Amino acid sequence: MTEAENTKPELPENVRVRFCPSPTGIPHVGMVRTALFNWAEARHTKGTFVFRIEDTDAQRDSEESYNQIIEALNWLGIDWDEGINVGGPDGPYRQSERGDIYKDVAAKLLEAGYAYESFSTPEEIEARNVAAGRPKAFGYDGYDRNLTEEQKAAFRAEGRKPALRIRMPDEDIAFDDLIRGRIEFKAGSVPDYVIVRPNGDPLYTLTNPVDDAMMRINVVLRGEDLLSSTPRQIVLYRYLIELGVAKEMPLFGHMPYVMGQGNKKLSKRDPESNLFLHRDHGFIREGLLNYLALLGWSIAPDRDVFSMDEMIEKFDVRDVKANPARFDIDKAISINAEHIRMLDPQDFLNRSVPYLKRDGVVSADSWDALTDREREILTAAAPLVQPRVRLLGEVAGMVGSLLSTEGYIEPDADAKKQLKDSAPEVLDKAIAALDGVDEADWKTDNLHETLNKTLVEEGGYKPRLAFGPVRVAMSGRRVSPPLFESMEIVGKDVSMARLRGLREHL
Repeated sequence: MTEAENTKPELPENVRVRFCPSPTGIPHVGMVRTALFNWAEARHTKGTFVFRIEDTDAQRDSEESYNQIIEALNWLGIDWDEGINVGGPDGPYRQSERGDIYKDVAAKLLEAGYAYESFSTPEEIEARNVAAGRPKAFGYDGYDRNLTEEQKAAFRAEGRKPALRIRMPDEDIAFDDLIRGRIEFKAGSVPDYVIVRPNGDPLYTLTNPVDDAMMRINVVLRGEDLLSSTPRQIVLYRYLIELGVAKEMPLFGHMPYVMGQGNKKLSKRDPESNLFLHRDHGFIREGLLNYLALLGWSIAPDRDVFSMDEMIEKFDVRDVKANPARFDIDKAISINAEHIRMLDPQDFLNRSVPYLKRDGVVSADSWDALTDREREILTAAAPLVQPRVRLLGEVAGMVGSLLSTEGYIEPDADAKKQLKDSAPEVLDKAIAALDGVDEADWKTDNLHETLNKTLVEEGGYKPRLAFGPVRVAMSGRRVSPPLFESMEIVGKDVSMARLRGLREHL
């Protein structure tokens, strides 16, 4: 394979793209980026986005994975125009329901001479390679291309059943990639390949191009890992056009690899690739999609944060970079934090509640089902917490102490380390000063003024040493929502109980 001058073709007038995953595991970020770029191209060009499922591998495919893919797209807000659960003119949209279509096309390819019966076993192919001085794993050698009817009959008499192979032409195959420009494959570099197994099962090499052809897909956007199979698809497309199955050759664009730690290709087994793990940690769809869009594309040289509407307005697959993109979890979290800050406060609370219920700090998993007290405290806490969390999974740690009625909160280990030898004396002075504050005056500004005067101005403590023990008493954490606002939300009785509680444990 060689890449020549950078020639990128014009897109067709009515773009039709597709997303066609195999249901073989938990949805991963590479899969989602493929869906996102296809969706963005369709929405940008006002084209059509088709969603189908490639589930002909019965041993690896699962209904659970199928449902998870749909769940993932729905959560992310990636919608489609034709396909699964939507319908359209070219169904069914699951390959497992299209077997008769593939049999019919395979028979036409065989009859026209574009495909041929191949009886060679993998062991025989390897043995012939060794005998000819080629590497054992060199691949298929074209042995069955010109078998006579007598030879075929002899193989059948042995009980053998043939696979079907596509007859590759003895010529260079070139195309203009939408992302990479001109790509050429030299003659003989791609052997004749199997499209139907000896047991009659169709392979991806047949089903994928046939589906694309029959669904009139004219722009194929997929991962770089599939680039080596493109000459096969181009040749098969030529045959399908000759047979009247396809109307035109689609354009191809191959998106860059997503790299993980140590500059290795991000694997399905890497934790960073697990979409639902990111959701469990508290990524919101806006933040995650924004970051995934940056894996090969950018909206502007000096801008990383944008909405999906802005992406749709600007996206052109020909602007995607061919170089590998690295998944940087820290940057992803940072971008997610920006999107959390942009949420309407009530939207932020609504989305946070399921995480709060999961982590045991509220009584229900929806806003309307919470108690009046929980809603009151969370509403007061939202402006304090929303600017400070990066993931929704962090909200519980920030508001748990506000929702709790406990008089003593056991400090976290890192919070305990923050307590210096002066902590008992600081707490004694704080308790004495605050004891005289009326409930009606238990307000943020007054609490700040009282403790600042007692501990900093009169006590001579630096603010960190003055307010650190009070913060640990109130929240049990080293990092918490603003201290005096938290004390107002919790109220005098609980606040005083927590100060005394920590003092007793020192």
